[in-house]
Amino acid sequence: MITLGQFLKSKGGEIWSVTSASKVFDALQTMAQRNVGALLVIDEEKLVGIISERDYARKVELNGKSAKDTLVREIMTEKVAYIRPEESVEDCMALMTDKHFRHLPVIDNGKLLGVISIGDVVRIVISKQEFIIAQLENYISGNR
Repeated sequence: MITLGQFLKSKGGEIWSVTSASKVFDALQTMAQRNVGALLVIDEEKLVGIISERDYARKVELNGKSAKDTLVREIMTEKVAYIRPEESVEDCMALMTDKHFRHLPVIDNGKLLGVISIGDVVRIVISKQEFIIAQLENYISGNR
């Protein structure tokens, strides 16, 4: 069983973020440049929220606001759920499925280590399945 901490070490610890005082438009540009669907909102080295494409669609676009005139703090999700690095991918997948999250910060003793996306979870699950299939094929063919 791979832990989230182990996965983050292999993934790399890049954390893409904006401040709560940033314009939503700038956050969207960063998401597009980094090819991610969410950014952590960090003020003075403290996680204060998360902003996603979903937040933009529902809280800016559908309300007739302008991304260039709206601040991240106006639309971000302030209560950020997170997961610990010692937890399993299965734990992460269960939480994401139950709460309909696509991104979860990984935090250890108050220190932000990275972010796990639903895409990361899918890649890990597929990799595990490929490994199991290869092991079964070797067992069946007698190549141990």
